[in-house]
Amino acid sequence: METRAQTHQTGGRDRAIVERNRTGEDEFRIDIERIRFSPYFSRLSSVTQVIPQAGSGTLVHNRLTHSLKVSAVARSIAISLRRSDEPTRRLISDLGGCDPVVVQAAAAAHDLGHPPFGHLGEQELDRVARDTLGLPDGFEGNAQTFRILTALDSCDATPRGMNLTRAVRAAVLKYPWTRNEWRSQGPVAPELLPRGVGANPAAGAMKYSAYDIEAEEMNDVLSVFPGIGKYQQTLESSVMDIADDIAYAVHDLDDFYRAGILQYTSVSAELRAWLDSSVRFQALKAPELDQRQPGHALEITWRHVLAKDPWIANPEAFRASVQRVGHDLVDGLLAVPYDGGLQADRAVTAFTRRWIDRLQESITVERTPNVRSGHIRLSDEAWHDVVVLKFVHARFVLDRSDLAVYQRGQTRIIRSLAEGFNTWLNDPEDAGRAPRRLLDSVEATTEEYRQLRESTPELFSQSGPHEIQRLGQARAIVDYIASFTDAQAVSLNSLLTGTSDNLWEAGRGL
Repeated sequence: METRAQTHQTGGRDRAIVERNRTGEDEFRIDIERIRFSPYFSRLSSVTQVIPQAGSGTLVHNRLTHSLKVSAVARSIAISLRRSDEPTRRLISDLGGCDPVVVQAAAAAHDLGHPPFGHLGEQELDRVARDTLGLPDGFEGNAQTFRILTALDSCDATPRGMNLTRAVRAAVLKYPWTRNEWRSQGPVAPELLPRGVGANPAAGAMKYSAYDIEAEEMNDVLSVFPGIGKYQQTLESSVMDIADDIAYAVHDLDDFYRAGILQYTSVSAELRAWLDSSVRFQALKAPELDQRQPGHALEITWRHVLAKDPWIANPEAFRASVQRVGHDLVDGLLAVPYDGGLQADRAVTAFTRRWIDRLQESITVERTPNVRSGHIRLSDEAWHDVVVLKFVHARFVLDRSDLAVYQRGQTRIIRSLAEGFNTWLNDPEDAGRAPRRLLDSVEATTEEYRQLRESTPELFSQSGPHEIQRLGQARAIVDYIASFTDAQAVSLNSLLTGTSDNLWEAGRGL
């Protein structure tokens, strides 16, 4: 019988189309270079991470710099696992292995599918995909990433997909299921569902890593890892996911401190109020909690965490994390406003390095993880630290009304683009003049749906050729919009709505 380690060393390096390795490079190294040279990867330099460069007043992370840092953190974690004790190394081998180059490749690729305008753009494109375009599985950034790797990008071996190894394709599957496979599930308590499914699986999973047309390929790459249970990430995917959390929780705070968004007074008031009055807050009923009052928002976060993750949420550990973040972030970093000087730069760099090192060294490997966790996860203490750091991020940046106003305007662009291209492609007199890339995509995607109907007819009860064409067109529109940078989305929308005077420049690259 083939061992787990042997399975990873052979099947994990398999490609859907056999290629001759002329360079002698390791197969996983070839994969990471294909991802880094992809136009989808280059595009990330002009896609918003949290706040746009133009409105920040200083340099901030975009999707590309974020991906590079996630890749670095993921590699460090994977290398540290190689230095684990013998029982841990044996467990890692039994579960399929954890190659540092695979986790680097997955980290580099993990945000390829993000559309323009950050997470709010992702949410709006999903709404438009389902409500306006009629796609049952809508849009999801993680599923779009898998689609880019397996269908939309290309390489010498095939015009459809990058023909990556199975291990790398499996490593990007943070949520290894489709949206629609959950619709038949009955009511299930949120704490019993995998992280990302959401509270109402009957409505479909909130987070998922493959559309219906890529479901077969997702199942194929996961078959290389029979030791990994259903709905569980591979070890390399878990490392990538943890690295993403660490980079998001720490590096984004770096941005907001430099931009002057994180202020000592407001953050300190929130954390200190909760620490001083947590016993009193516990006695309050949910309607009595008012986020405008210091400490209340953190209490709401704690209750939410306790309800969803009782397997790990611990009141003493949470309180210790609040104290730790308060001491190092608030009383340490934020106590001195950022002035652009060398001392301020050293302070923020030291803070970032200290927390990155602390978190990436706090890793646990488990043979039988909780359904809401993974085989590789953060230690209990570090897990609570990330919750508190993310709270600071969400409460004092994402919840700001000035950012919300800006983002609301951006979502209108996403909807306008979808409606505009949909109307154009359904115009019998003018559809042929639509952008060539979009027309080619409609043809290719329609063929994908035809093949899916042949292999999985139960997904298409009583659907004829017209329905297959409609689905192919809708998915192609979503693919097209998701491939834009922020600036391209703005320019193309101005063309579609007739508000641009810059015809040739704004329309270049359609």
